[in-house]
Amino acid sequence: MVNVVGVRFKKAGKIYYFDPVDTKAKKEDYVIVETVRGIEFGQVVVGPKTIAKEELVSPLKNVIRVASDEDIQKHKENKMKEAEALEVCLKKIEEHGLNMKLIDVEYTFDNNKVIFYFTADGRVDFRELVKDLAAIFRTRIELRQIGVRDEAKMIGGLGTCGRPLCCSLFLGDFEPVSIRMAKEQSLSLNPTKISGICGRLMCCLKYEHDTYEQSLKKMPCNGCKVKCCLGKGVVLDTNPLLEQAKVKVKMQDGSDEIHTIKVEDLEIEE
Repeated sequence: MVNVVGVRFKKAGKIYYFDPVDTKAKKEDYVIVETVRGIEFGQVVVGPKTIAKEELVSPLKNVIRVASDEDIQKHKENKMKEAEALEVCLKKIEEHGLNMKLIDVEYTFDNNKVIFYFTADGRVDFRELVKDLAAIFRTRIELRQIGVRDEAKMIGGLGTCGRPLCCSLFLGDFEPVSIRMAKEQSLSLNPTKISGICGRLMCCLKYEHDTYEQSLKKMPCNGCKVKCCLGKGVVLDTNPLLEQAKVKVKMQDGSDEIHTIKVEDLEIEE
């Protein structure tokens, strides 16, 4: 077992574990940590806890210190520099006529590297752009191509529900979403209705998927012949959340009536 704290570097970003050493870092503290990219500024979002070594996906790095007022001020200054770097890079992209869309800029805390995030339809030859940026900023330059879901997460916006995008608000990781999830929830398969502003299937399709999956195991399929207290009938439709089925029942007088019946009260005929 090892003692760790969970640190996040961006709002709704992924949580990474670090060894607090003897810094006494606690939840909501700002901290300076060592990462593979260099020295970074982050916030503790998971207080000190112990986990098994098997849960660690990479070697555990250390929390260097709890951030001082000077560190926090430097972080704010870096944010201002990022806005300036964004404008500079946009001009250079236009000068070189590159078919790419700049999304965000990020300075490492120690200013050892500037990372430019962009989207593009294909491969982009940005070697000359990197040379220009390195000459201007006099530090290491990294251009990182991201996908449309990451773009939406960075930029933010409002979903079709009228609320801020889940990915920019609280989702740390993107989970796989499939069209089957929409089918199982009886949603419209019209792409415009089940896609987010990124153009991919909405992340929220995943939220209720497990519940629907468990309920569907208990549900009879449409067209199944069933028996109930009213007589024999055929299933026309089902409601997995309410665990009810709409059944066309053959009544004793020979007429057909449609009733909504709890699945537990139905017996499937072989």
